[in-house]
Amino acid sequence: MTLSAIVTDIEGTTSSLSFVKDVLFPYARAQLPGFVQRQSEQADVARLLAAAAAEGGIANEPQQVVALLQRWIDEDRKATPLKALQGMIWEQGYAAGDFHGHVYADAVRCLRAWWQAGIRLYVYSSGSVQAQKLLFAHTEYGDLTGLFSGYFDTNIGGKKEARSYLAIAQALSLPAREILFLSDIDAELAAARDAGMQVIQLTREGAPAGGLYPAAADFDAIDLRRLQG
Repeated sequence: MTLSAIVTDIEGTTSSLSFVKDVLFPYARAQLPGFVQRQSEQADVARLLAAAAAEGGIANEPQQVVALLQRWIDEDRKATPLKALQGMIWEQGYAAGDFHGHVYADAVRCLRAWWQAGIRLYVYSSGSVQAQKLLFAHTEYGDLTGLFSGYFDTNIGGKKEARSYLAIAQALSLPAREILFLSDIDAELAAARDAGMQVIQLTREGAPAGGLYPAAADFDAIDLRRLQG
């Protein structure tokens, strides 16, 4: 079977869950009030704040919207306006050198090897495309964005919906069977497989495999030759 492209998740797959939950989320939560106070009249920010208020069913009033957004961060809500605003805040943090994007060494090593082998690489994460690019542009291994041919976020659909993966395959102009999706989440893998993609579950840091999908402890354990045989 031909393997033409690999689509990878970020959290728990290329990168540590703790980096997102213990570094990025608290940073965005702490910076939100000041960011909104300074930037709320900017057109893009104003549009996102209005979208968040509408989705949350509240008045578009800065303090109320900030409280809503902070609650969504605490709940790990996959709300598109929140993800976009977080990306803007993280951009400032990366630029200031407050943190670097975490990527596992094995992921860097294999992504580079797959890219050199001519396999097209893509990212699909619930974080905004902007946030994805920022993470991979500011790693301790340098700027890795040149490895990726494209990025997808929840604008293409939810990660637990098969139609999202069908839309990705259509966007790549590839049959779904020629695409490998990497993730640590059962429901995401199920949706990708239902769409016809090949899947591998990452079981980093001792995370148990569900037993329903081929599993790998890290990227080094992924044998693409078995998929292409």
